[in-house]
Amino acid sequence: MSSRDQILNNIRNQIVASVDHPGLAGEWIRYDDRVEHYATVLAAVGGTAHVVDSAEQILAELNQVPAFAAAKKVVSLCGEVAGNVDFAQIDDPHKLEDVDFAILPAQFAVAENGAVWVDDADVKHRVIYFIPQHLSFIVPAPQDAADAIVDNMHQAYERLSFGQPRFGTFVSGPSKTADIEQSLVIGAHGARSLNVFFLRQ
Repeated sequence: MSSRDQILNNIRNQIVASVDHPGLAGEWIRYDDRVEHYATVLAAVGGTAHVVDSAEQILAELNQVPAFAAAKKVVSLCGEVAGNVDFAQIDDPHKLEDVDFAILPAQFAVAENGAVWVDDADVKHRVIYFIPQHLSFIVPAPQDAADAIVDNMHQAYERLSFGQPRFGTFVSGPSKTADIEQSLVIGAHGARSLNVFFLRQ
């Protein structure tokens, strides 16, 4: 018997006792202040959270972001901030390769990991989530920012509906990697900065 066969036989002969599925019922993590925790986690992964009450406040905050002030091509899919790229008229997503800044809608946020949920229901080219140099999301908050934030991913998945095939993803902070010698690089594969605005309405 070859060493290979001996190894495979040893693996096959290993009997691992089965265990019951732990189930999903339980006391999942919750936060006394979801807004504060979300902002803290988002900051830890390189992003910034803002709570605002008007479009004017969003624009005022964005004007403090050097990348926005210097941006030459801005895509905005949010009525609160004007862009200068006619996104609806772009048929080839490759033409978005030089977008400097994008302001996009997000549906809700997750406190435990600083993420926002986005999908392509009203987005013609989903590459717009990944190709701009800098990203901002606007999350509608009915009365308070906490209304737009769930505590954990269990609550997040309960909130999602997958009635039809559709793209969707959670985005937490700007692009980052530490694959090489554990050296963290922000913006390696996507956006170099990310701001999240909770717009109280």
